[in-house]
Amino acid sequence: MASDTPRYREAPREAADVRRRPPAWLREVYPPALLIAALVLFWHLLATQTGLSAFILPSPVQVIQAGWRTRALLGEAIAVTMLETAIGLGVALVLGVVLAAAIDLSSFLRRALYPILVASQTVQILAIAPLLIIWFGFGLLPKVLIVVLISFFPLAVSMADGLASTDPDLIALLRSMGASRSQIWRMARLPAAMPSFFSGLRVAVTYSVVGATIGEWVGGSAGLGLYLLRSKNALQTDQVFVAMLITTLLSIGLFVLVWLIERAALPWYYSAQRTEQWEETGIF
Repeated sequence: MASDTPRYREAPREAADVRRRPPAWLREVYPPALLIAALVLFWHLLATQTGLSAFILPSPVQVIQAGWRTRALLGEAIAVTMLETAIGLGVALVLGVVLAAAIDLSSFLRRALYPILVASQTVQILAIAPLLIIWFGFGLLPKVLIVVLISFFPLAVSMADGLASTDPDLIALLRSMGASRSQIWRMARLPAAMPSFFSGLRVAVTYSVVGATIGEWVGGSAGLGLYLLRSKNALQTDQVFVAMLITTLLSIGLFVLVWLIERAALPWYYSAQRTEQWEETGIF
C-alpha cells in the first residue's frame, strides 16, 4: 500500500547555485569598485614610476594630503555648493513636473513647449553664466539659476515621456468604469511615469553639482568652483585634483541617494523586475 506521506524531491542544482550567490547589491557594487581600484592603482604607478613632476600629475596620496591640508576651506566650499545644488534641484523639480504635466494635458502646449525645451539646451551654459552674474550679481541667485537651467530639462522630458507611455488599455478600463480625467491621471498616468521620472532625476542630480561649480567658477565668492579657480591660479595642481574628486564624489553620492529613494518609493516596479530576471534563463 502506498504511503500517504508526501515525498519531497531534492531541490534542483540551479536553485542551490542561486542560494550560494552573493547578494544582489554586492554583485552590482563590486564590478565598478574593482574598476575604480584598478584605475587608481594605474594613476599611482603613472605618477610615481614615470618621473612625472607633481605639478603635471600628482599621485593619489598627494591629492589626499592636499585635501587634508585645505580641509577647512573645503568644508565651507562643499557646504556652499551643496546649498546651491539643493535649492536649484528643488526649483527644477517643481518646474520640470509642472511643465511635463502641462505638456501631457494639452496637445497645444506640447507642440508649443517641447521645441522651446529642446532649444533651451542648445545654448551653452558657459555663455549664459556671465550674463546671469551681470544681471543678478555674485550671490546665490545666479548659481541657483544655472543649476535650474541644467537640471529641469531631463526632468521635464523624462516625466512627459513617462506620462505618455501609460498603458492605453488601462486608461480605457478606467474610463469604462466612469473615472474622471483627474482620477485617470492620478491612478494610472502618474504611477506609470514614476520610473521615467526617477531616471530623469538621476541624470539631473549628476549634472546639478557641475552646474553649481560652473556658476562659482564664473563669478562666486565661495564654493568648490572658487576653490578650483584659486587652486588653478596658484598652480596648485594637487588642489585642482581635490576639487575634481570632491565634485565627482558629490555627484555620485546624490545619484546613489536618488537610486535608494527610487527603490523605496517604487517597490512594485523593482519586484516585477526581479521576478522577470529570476524566471528568465539567459546566458549567464
